[in-house]
Amino acid sequence: MTAFKTLSLAMFKGFVRDKVTLFFTFLFPLMFLVIFGLMLGDAGTDKTKIAVVGDGPVVTSLRDSGVLELESFDDENAALRKVEDGDLPAALIVRGQTLDVRYAQSDQVESATVLGIVNGFVDKANLAATGQPPRFTFASEKVEDASLKPIQYLTPGILSWGVAVSAVFGSALTLVSWRRKQVLRRIRLAPVSATSVLSSRVLVSAGVALVQGATFVGIAMLPVFGLRLSGHWWLSIPLLLLGTVAFFALGMLVGAFAKTEESASAAANIVVLPMAFLSGTFFPVEQAPAWLQVVSKVFPLRHMNDGMLDVLVRGKGIDALLVPGAILIGFTLVVGFIASRVFKWEE
Repeated sequence: MTAFKTLSLAMFKGFVRDKVTLFFTFLFPLMFLVIFGLMLGDAGTDKTKIAVVGDGPVVTSLRDSGVLELESFDDENAALRKVEDGDLPAALIVRGQTLDVRYAQSDQVESATVLGIVNGFVDKANLAATGQPPRFTFASEKVEDASLKPIQYLTPGILSWGVAVSAVFGSALTLVSWRRKQVLRRIRLAPVSATSVLSSRVLVSAGVALVQGATFVGIAMLPVFGLRLSGHWWLSIPLLLLGTVAFFALGMLVGAFAKTEESASAAANIVVLPMAFLSGTFFPVEQAPAWLQVVSKVFPLRHMNDGMLDVLVRGKGIDALLVPGAILIGFTLVVGFIASRVFKWEE
């Protein structure tokens, strides 16, 4: 225990005194949280605006429904220029009972939204004109709380990515640095077990992850962002710890092959950065192609993101931790075993 305490204290002091490590552990991920949080803070409140030339029952229904923001034009050419210049995604031109929608192919998402909405209102108007009662009814309702904001979806993913960066880089760079400086050789000759060395580093990484979690959540809960925690938010703590251990094992594997700190940093970037993009950290992975979604399930960060989202945002209980927890544990055992087999005390 004396060796464990001494090593833990030494690693903690080394972490705190390294300003570069502190920056990439806390400030660098927080920059993404702040930037995306401010950019997307009002996402979903702005309505899609389209140009309208003419009037009629469909235009009146659209205006009364409030699903689209209509900008009226007297000149058809002026409305089309707005679309051609990219200022508006579409223009609705009313010619008697004919409705003509001109849309921008370059803005496929909003154009498709406008086409679907207008088509629905046209169908409704045609049905009303027949005088027949509707045979089918349609209702929709959000399953999440209406008060949810984008920050509540950004925080779990960026926090998981920040923990992964800290654990992978911390373990990989520490291992390479200690090997080059022959610290590992001295520890091996001293009456200190390898278990004490690894467990002390895991303890420091776990402590850093908890501080990261508290910092991220605390900043995201500021009024400018408006994060609201669900009833089972505390379940994110065991998930943070499991993720830390899993990515620590990955960092040990990287550090076992790297010869210098520069190569360890480059290798860690090659591993962590693509994983972040493929795991839904910065954008919903559901928007990716189907084959890429299957590939993303191989990465532990994808499952950590999903678990954090479930317990922080969706209010799910301990059942939501079963799958991501099992995958993170399995990943730790497999990667940790491989890392132990290729571990080297000296260069």
